[in-house]
Amino acid sequence: MTDDSLLFAEDDTTPGADTPAEAPIRPWNILIIDDEEEVHKVSRLVLGKIRFDKRPLHFFHAYSADEAKTVFQQQPDIALALVDVVMETDHAGLDLVDWIRRQQGNLHTRLVLRTGQPGQAPEHQVIEDYDINDYKDKTELTDIKMKTLVYAALRSYRDIITIEQSRRGLERVIEATSTIYQNFSMGSFASAVLQQISNLLYTNHDSIYASAVRAMAASHGKNADHYEVIATTGNLAETMSEASHKEIPEEIRRGFDEALAARKSIQINNAFFGYFVTKQGNEHLLYVCPGNNLSQLELHLLEIYSNNVAIALENRKLHQEIEATQRELIYRLGEAVEKRSKETGGHVKRVALISELLAKKAGLDEQQATNIKLASPLHDIGKIAIPDRILNKPGALEDHEWETMKTHAHVGYEMLNSSNKPLLELAATIAREHHENWDGSGYPNGLTGDRIQIAGRITALADVFDALGSRRCYKEAWPLEQIATEIRRLSGTKFDPELVDILLDNLEEFAAFRTRYPD
Repeated sequence: MTDDSLLFAEDDTTPGADTPAEAPIRPWNILIIDDEEEVHKVSRLVLGKIRFDKRPLHFFHAYSADEAKTVFQQQPDIALALVDVVMETDHAGLDLVDWIRRQQGNLHTRLVLRTGQPGQAPEHQVIEDYDINDYKDKTELTDIKMKTLVYAALRSYRDIITIEQSRRGLERVIEATSTIYQNFSMGSFASAVLQQISNLLYTNHDSIYASAVRAMAASHGKNADHYEVIATTGNLAETMSEASHKEIPEEIRRGFDEALAARKSIQINNAFFGYFVTKQGNEHLLYVCPGNNLSQLELHLLEIYSNNVAIALENRKLHQEIEATQRELIYRLGEAVEKRSKETGGHVKRVALISELLAKKAGLDEQQATNIKLASPLHDIGKIAIPDRILNKPGALEDHEWETMKTHAHVGYEMLNSSNKPLLELAATIAREHHENWDGSGYPNGLTGDRIQIAGRITALADVFDALGSRRCYKEAWPLEQIATEIRRLSGTKFDPELVDILLDNLEEFAAFRTRYPD
């Protein structure tokens, strides 16, 4: 088994040049399988000067089916195999074809059978029974017919590979786009965009440099040539992280300027400058430098991906606006309830932040903790149904008044539970269960232990912890030491003991919220 490389492109670097020489030209790999040395020599002589798509041929040689199998196992990108039918056995070539297609699952390589004994394996039967691309009698393969056969086979192989690469590329685009949707902040979103481009192009992460968004002069009051960097990767990320190198390098800025002026993506040398604009008119630019020239397929994939990113950016912004509006409405509603009871809206914010931190330290994931923070401000929403004379009574409540006050838990649940939105469903659970006690002495349902959902147990502790430190119409604010003593006393009766331990072990961290968000 041998290989014979007929032509290689020179790969030396021109003296004094600033850029490396072009990569060697990739040849088309041709495998000649025949037990006669003369066939190999003649084939090489006839086909040696062929160039297809400006690429030369590179020959591999096998003198038996077993040698051919070794070549296929070591060299997956054989474009064309010229296979002799009769070698070590009368059907060695046919058995090899079956092995290539069935066992190896290789459907790309073009297989051409050649035989000097056509009667040994009739042409019509072979074409019918085997997945081959052509079947020739060696005597009919003249110089011109041989070349025509090779050109046709290479053209077919090229098109098949192009289709396959496009299919895989589009799959990567879909996968990459779906991945970036999982990132919530704009910074993490942009970083995910850059990381997925690295996967898309099969390049090292260092070769992806920067992503920038243009700051529009009209809306931001900045110069038209200003670019706000969202995320960077590779060597450029290290350079621009230094205090003295915050600006985009000049050669990249010039490329951005050209793409912005043309209002389309462009390629300059071996760098891609992507331009895409959202429906709201926000312009975004992407710089990709993989270190070598991008193929037409890679450029096409980047264009598709850039368009998907534009849509994703638009949707991300809308999603963030909706979330921000939802959070604002929840806080405002919670504050309205607190103000009606002549208490401060700061309590609502602090309970939300204390609940979030408590949830994280209790082992809940980031999303669960965030949802509890967003839902907890509505824990007392049911108080909207409590009369002012009871809600703002400065002294102790009478028994019948206390029974009325306790209804706010169920009322709050009923107000929120009719929604099918997960966040409001969680808020409904918190409204109902934040007065349930660990030992079952709470209300409205007398739940015990783990039967009280974790969001309710967390909010209950956060609510009391902050309320004890707040001035109310019926009491003064307690000092931190007294609050800690009271919380410890209620551990195992009113509160989940594990949550109490977490809060008291990190008491100063939880108490800091009062300093940051005072009444």
